[in-house]
Amino acid sequence: MNSTPIVLVEDNPDDEMLFRRALKRQRIMNHVVVLRDGAEALDYLLGNDAARARDPIDAPPLVLLDLKLPKVDGLEVLRRIRADERTAALPVVILTSSNEERDLVQAYGLKVNSYLVKPVDFDQFGEIVAHLGLYWLVLNQLPPNRRIA
Repeated sequence: MNSTPIVLVEDNPDDEMLFRRALKRQRIMNHVVVLRDGAEALDYLLGNDAARARDPIDAPPLVLLDLKLPKVDGLEVLRRIRADERTAALPVVILTSSNEERDLVQAYGLKVNSYLVKPVDFDQFGEIVAHLGLYWLVLNQLPPNRRIA
């Protein structure tokens, strides 16, 4: 796994801590950029904030997106990511506590790459993170010179 940062859009500090612990436990060493609300996520991913300008080729290999976010909810973040040609192909995984069928259907309608419900048990959460890391950061192939922002 490389040093390209994983983007975690999560407003709950406890869930962030569990995610970081699970990454460490699974020896996934990618840096994690944590964005606390949907507006901050859109600024970061769509390049609306000049202070966060970065080389577009350094796009994150993975965005983990919670649904219940302040300011702009996760489904709207996903809608805007997919609507912008620069980010339309960005790998986005919903990682949420919501197991509501309506959220699941809407997320896939907006072309989410995967939808995972956060387990309460830390060991199960660690297993999900291990599988996420193996698939999205090791096995999955991204197009070269991709531009997202």
